[in-house]
Amino acid sequence: MNASGWVGIGNPFKLAARAYEMGLEAFALPREKIAFVASAGWDAAGAKWFGYPTVWVNRAGLPIEELSVNPDAICKDLDGVVSFVKSAAE
Repeated sequence: MNASGWVGIGNPFKLAARAYEMGLEAFALPREKIAFVASAGWDAAGAKWFGYPTVWVNRAGLPIEELSVNPDAICKDLDGVVSFVKSAAE
């Protein structure tokens, strides 16, 4: 995994739990302290299933995925991510 979170060839693919575990190892933090930011609703769902606090940046205004979980926050741009992180830090 690189700094942008790319999981590619030879690595587990999302929605495999191993793909999300890589963040725990990379940052040496508990999952509750890592904000997972996704540009796809299905990726936000996978991260939420794994236990990450999750933000879906829904720039296109798509309908929410019909899955068993919802992200903790949905925003239209990265300003919403900043607000989410600030509020979680309080």
